[in-house]
Amino acid sequence: MAELKCAVDNCVYNSEKCCCKGDIMVGGKAAGKKEDTCCESFRERKGERVSNSMNPSRTISIDCEATRCVYNTNYKCYADHVDIKGCGACDCKETACATFKERN
Repeated sequence: MAELKCAVDNCVYNSEKCCCKGDIMVGGKAAGKKEDTCCESFRERKGERVSNSMNPSRTISIDCEATRCVYNTNYKCYADHVDIKGCGACDCKETACATFKERN
């Protein structure tokens, strides 16, 4: 599991830069750069608060479709630390995995 820092403050799962979902999916099957990725698990917060039953976690399991990323092995992310960016996103396509690094 990776240490996750999420800068998508308006995601319903974000609490103090941590994710409360438990696991996330990074999309971007054809990604060649970080801007081609996204957090498929993003859900815009529209006045909703994170449920008390959801606990923020610094480490999280990350499934990843970005097979050209050096940290991807069999659709799992094996980076030690992952940053998700997309402050002010309204849609998952406005988010990105800032840790993405293309294989040579």
